[in-house]
Amino acid sequence: MARVLIVGAGLTGSLCAALLRRETCGPLHLAVWDKAGDSGGRMTTASSPHNPQCTVDLGAQYITCTPQYATKHQSFYDELLAHGLLKPLTSPIEGMLMKEGDCNFMAPQGVSSIIKHYLKESGAEVVLRQRVTQINLRNDKWEVSKETGSPEQFDVIVLTVPVPQILQLQGDIVNLISECQRQQLESVSYSSRYALGLFYEAGTKIDVPWAGQYITTNPCVRFISIDNKKRNIESPEIGPSLVIHTTVPFGVSYLEHSIEDVQELIFQQLESILPGLPQPVASKCQKWRHSQVTNAAANPLGQMILHVKPFLVCGGDGFTQSNFDGCITSALCVLEALKNYI
Repeated sequence: MARVLIVGAGLTGSLCAALLRRETCGPLHLAVWDKAGDSGGRMTTASSPHNPQCTVDLGAQYITCTPQYATKHQSFYDELLAHGLLKPLTSPIEGMLMKEGDCNFMAPQGVSSIIKHYLKESGAEVVLRQRVTQINLRNDKWEVSKETGSPEQFDVIVLTVPVPQILQLQGDIVNLISECQRQQLESVSYSSRYALGLFYEAGTKIDVPWAGQYITTNPCVRFISIDNKKRNIESPEIGPSLVIHTTVPFGVSYLEHSIEDVQELIFQQLESILPGLPQPVASKCQKWRHSQVTNAAANPLGQMILHVKPFLVCGGDGFTQSNFDGCITSALCVLEALKNYI
């Protein structure tokens, strides 16, 4: 039985797992590892410690489908709409740039529900808080070392983590990357920012006419969303939840500061935008060191094969673009490469 390891439980990794399961006829052991405490990657959803039904999207806020991909990736959108995991975004988002023919969708159960759907479809063994440190060649297998526990062997590895994390891996993989590939990988760059999720008691009122708003006049805050309003969820049992995304310059300037200090700075700026905002009962501050790709690997599109026997391939938005359709494109390209091997 072929043993396949997918590193990264974000959109590309989870979709790769689901597509591989659908396309493979023979027996296959699929494992998905992620260093985080939950699946989702940059499509992560956090819950209030006081009420798990009160959630906030700390990464992607909504999905924009352009006319180009509405046809190309129609089956993916249709599947998620049929399962109720996507619904049209009808709540007002002030300052949103709309192009003709674009459709916007939100995830009623939070954007991480999409990742959880694909992981469930894949039947993969999902292991969280599992950070890969080394990848070595052992005859015709890959030996994968992690921070805790014994190394494990696999026939195929798919790396879908941000490109800088691929370049940090130790072991034989360091010498397997050609000079040309290394230059391509080192050319990939990302923006950095913080996201702050705020959770409120049931019955709390946040009286604004919008569900989301882009801010252009603040050095710290770029986007605010009242997540329950964005998803059209009004319930007397569930308090409102709010997320603030910082500007990229702020994220870069405070990247190495403590989460506590950054959170306090965001709170101060938020008070100037929404004066008199009630005190939250809980908060969650997320640092996105690798937020969105600003320069992707130019060639080949969607994936990069680092080794053939045994097989090792990289994928993710670092090889396409930082949006839903970019990750689908990468997953399809990785699948095509794998089909030629498995």
